[in-house]
Amino acid sequence: MDTTLALPDDPLAPAPVSGGGALVGYARVSTRDQKLDRQLRALEAAGCAKVFADKKPGKNAQRPELKACLAYLRPGDTLVVPSLDRLARSLADLITLVGDLRRAGVGFRSLQEALATTAPVGCLVSHVFAALAEFIRELIVEGTKEGLEAARAAGTRLGRPPAMTSEQVRHARDLLTRPENSVASIARLLGVSRSTLYKHVPELSKGRAAIQAK
Repeated sequence: MDTTLALPDDPLAPAPVSGGGALVGYARVSTRDQKLDRQLRALEAAGCAKVFADKKPGKNAQRPELKACLAYLRPGDTLVVPSLDRLARSLADLITLVGDLRRAGVGFRSLQEALATTAPVGCLVSHVFAALAEFIRELIVEGTKEGLEAARAAGTRLGRPPAMTSEQVRHARDLLTRPENSVASIARLLGVSRSTLYKHVPELSKGRAAIQAK
């Protein structure tokens, strides 16, 4: 199951599952001093027959047990976590994971927040996640547009920088007026390809006499 942070393309399409399968728990520590005991007891009390737990803290640490847990789940199962922050490190991450579970036909339940996609209000919970996904997507799009507009207003050049600067083009034209300088040697001197040189000095395609005549 994909655990990337990309937002679901169509979070409203799949219906929440009705459950009935196995309850599978997932726990995770977030600091070196944190213990899993309390989380594991809560998951056991909730009826989880199988529990996966990541024991390495750190924001950028890999979560191999989460990947194993997601691979273990089958349609009809329900993933149970002690709290939402044990499953995800950000709202976007949480929305993505819950959306992936729904598309795989897997239920989701968080004990601390008393949220469950398999409960009678599961459909409402799923729509809330979908609305949050769309909200985050709009914020990203809006933020990108505002950033581009601000850059343009400040005179910032957008896109890839030119392969040759105006000074290099001027220098190339000066070198091309001297017959002893070949196009290949000038390109090597400026650190560009022959095609780049022809692109930025278009009159070169008409012959070096055209440059000398300028």
